[in-house]
Amino acid sequence: MAVGYRHSHAILLLAGMAAACASTEKRHAVSAPAVVVEDEPVTEEGWRDIASAEDGDRLGRLDAAWTAALAEAREKGFADEIESEGELLDPDVALPRAAPPPGSYHCRVIKLGSQGKSPAFVAYKPFFCHVAAEDELLTIVKQTGSQRPAGRLYPESDERMIFLGTMALGDEEEPLPYGEDPERDMAGVVQRVAPFRYRLVVPWPRIESKLDVFELVPATE
Repeated sequence: MAVGYRHSHAILLLAGMAAACASTEKRHAVSAPAVVVEDEPVTEEGWRDIASAEDGDRLGRLDAAWTAALAEAREKGFADEIESEGELLDPDVALPRAAPPPGSYHCRVIKLGSQGKSPAFVAYKPFFCHVAAEDELLTIVKQTGSQRPAGRLYPESDERMIFLGTMALGDEEEPLPYGEDPERDMAGVVQRVAPFRYRLVVPWPRIESKLDVFELVPATE
């Protein structure tokens, strides 16, 4: 259960967070963080024993989030931007082998739909994130920026994994354990949408948008 998980020894230690290369023409991945996760069995849909009821409800309404977010963005004049992203913003695309291989990734986030006065479509510049393997678990950490999601990936099927994590803010050296602060908790779905292209979809985030889509592409020199 989420309450027990809160008191577990699961801690994501973010270390060695280096800045991106000063050259804008040639970028290199920052050094990978050390990730420590408690030893626990991972089974298909085991995330249901950990996720809060609120996050479980968000994941259950993923299709509704896609529909509402895309419709609003198109209505507000962003149809061309959506089309240019191809399969990344196609809710029906989900290829086999959803698990991203461990390593460094170029990541970026697209926010769709709005809560309040936020724009209906915002695409941010790329940043670095890192996927690591810890026994049977995969973990993912955003390495730079003032808002840094970090969490675990739970297998659900060959076509998708479930992300449960939290948001580290500012100069915090590590994120809170999932479940300790519901306002920091995050839940999403990881899918492969093309060769060497993955996405983390977070439905109904607590602020700004109706749907956040994180693109993950392996970083190469």
